[in-house]
Formats: sequence, structure tokens, C-alpha cells
Amino acid sequence: NEAKKIAKSLKLSMNFISASYTFDRSQLYFSYLSDERVDFRELAKKLAQKYKTRIELRQIGVRDKAKEIGGIGVCGGELCCLRFLKKMDTISMNMAKNQNLALNPSKINGACGRLLCCLAYEDETYIEAAKKLPKVGDKIKTRSGDAQVLSVDIINHRGKILLDGERINYDFESEE
Repeated sequence: NEAKKIAKSLKLSMNFISASYTFDRSQLYFSYLSDERVDFRELAKKLAQKYKTRIELRQIGVRDKAKEIGGIGVCGGELCCLRFLKKMDTISMNMAKNQNLALNPSKINGACGRLLCCLAYEDETYIEAAKKLPKVGDKIKTRSGDAQVLSVDIINHRGKILLDGERINYDFESEE
């Protein structure tokens, strides 16, 4: 609370997440969240005077904050970053696209507000499976004639095709 007051008086844009002493109380660690780089030298001096110990301030990202605070993910399980993730990988919008997910932020963003970490788990599987399937818009030959691919369900190897003006559910493996 004192750190917040001092940071505010110094006009520093910092959201403090946690503060903890080392066991011997020789050092006090603060972790904070900020959208920008913060020059906290003056803050560290004031905190050292107040608490009479060495101060370390550590800027963390929103994924780290979620890991520290914890919570339940959209899957209903404990957040992956809290439960088992040791290293935070880069997650890209392409991973959601590869998995044919609706690009709706409420469905593909985690508790931290960033893209779900679990998008990376199956990305390679989806990429490999998609290589064996036609893309939306492709023309394909079926037993019943030429058709156009309207949609693709990568995992089930199914989709919808347009054949003679009719939309048909289609199993892409049936023609192999």
C-alpha cells in the first residue's frame, strides 16, 4: 500500500501485484505490472528509506500476473500457467486460424486477456492434418462429380462441399 502511494506521488504508472521479503528480511521484492517502461530509481530509494532494507522491483507481464494470482481457465481447469507451464511460449493469431476457431476474443483469450496458451498445444497436429485436406474454395473430384469445398473440419477429416448446386456433408477420407 505504501509503495502504491509513493509511486502515485512520483507519477509512476505501476500496478503492484505482490511484495515479499527474503527469509532473513535483507531484501524486499515487489512485482508490478505496467504498460510502459518505468524509471523506478527514486521509488526504490524512498522504499529503502521507509523499510530499511534492499529493494528489488520486478516488472512482470499479464501472463505472469495470471500465473501468480491463479484462476480457472475457459476449459474449467486450473490455469495452465499456474499448474504446469514453466516457460511462456509465443502464441499467435495464426494458431487460432490453423485450428479454424472463431476469432472472437471472448473465446480465444485467457484469463490474462492474451491468446490462450493451449492454442500452442495442438498447433502442429492441426498443421499436419490440414496438409492432407483440401482448402476452402478448392475444386475436388468426387465419385459423383466435381465439387467445390465450402468448409473443412480438420480433426474429423470432414466438411461441406457444393455438388451440383447442393450443399453436402462430405468425408474427405471416403475418396482415398
